[in-house]
Amino acid sequence: MEYYRPLVQQGTARPDSAVPLVGTKLWFRDVEVLTRNTPACVVPVREVPADQLARLCSARAPLAGLDLAQPQIMGILNTTPDSFSDGGLHNSVEAACTGAADMTRSGASILDIGGESTRPGAAFVPAEEEIARTAPIIKAIRANSDVVISVDTRKASVAQAALEAGASLVNDVSGFTFDSELAPVCAAANVPVCVMHAQGDPATMQDEPAYDNVLLDVYDFLEGQIQVLERRGMSRSHILVDPGIGFGKTLTHNLTLLQNLSLFHGLGAPILLGVSRKGFIGKLGQEPRADQRAPGSIAVGLAGLSQGVQVLRVHDVAETMQAIRLWQAVR
Repeated sequence: MEYYRPLVQQGTARPDSAVPLVGTKLWFRDVEVLTRNTPACVVPVREVPADQLARLCSARAPLAGLDLAQPQIMGILNTTPDSFSDGGLHNSVEAACTGAADMTRSGASILDIGGESTRPGAAFVPAEEEIARTAPIIKAIRANSDVVISVDTRKASVAQAALEAGASLVNDVSGFTFDSELAPVCAAANVPVCVMHAQGDPATMQDEPAYDNVLLDVYDFLEGQIQVLERRGMSRSHILVDPGIGFGKTLTHNLTLLQNLSLFHGLGAPILLGVSRKGFIGKLGQEPRADQRAPGSIAVGLAGLSQGVQVLRVHDVAETMQAIRLWQAVR
């Protein structure tokens, strides 16, 4: 099997031989062709099969009413006592609503509400407890705002309660492998979803993760799960994909994925990138405190946008939004 990674460029001096990347102002005229058993090679776009080229060039449809030709910000709002960065900050209705208002005012178009920590080593949370942490807060936010609300969960019953409370997107860090009932719940509700790659469970995922080829293994997993959801009646255009930076990956794995993010446009789905405050940023940026990693998080986020990523999942909404405005202006 061949995989096609567009060599993305930007700027106003776009050659006649170049084509747009997923309907954005980014463009490419060459593609790196990857296989599992032969060396990579670079070919011009005219040599890419028509179906693959269409996936790489076609504008992504609006998702939950959001224009994906523009970068969208998903603000992280964890209602947990033990998340690695913001645990305990938003685990009351009042605090969560204040945090939600601050994020939307700062530019978040999506709020991702999570009631189970998925940091490395995190313990399992029963569904009843997760519902108690998330549904009342989602209901309260929805009563005061029309922002898109995502529920960050692996469990069907939690997603169902969240959708009934006002959520309109389901973000599953297990890529719909943990609970077989979650996909039917999402299909019945006709809501967009995010499929993330993770190797292993949060409790054990950083115990010596290994891949044959991390880039192609993650791609194949995401393509396979998209097909599972399509068979449930979901549209590929309403399925976000997330390569799962930091979820069962070493530093080298993370960097390989980040350096090759444009490959995932070949899935024909919008891309979400979640790197905010993660451990590899602390290691490379020499910052042990998670809440002081905004500069590194923004740097990696902008690198993702330069490869056509449509959604950034972040803790530091105002700072990220400011950086995006400047990135757009100087392009």
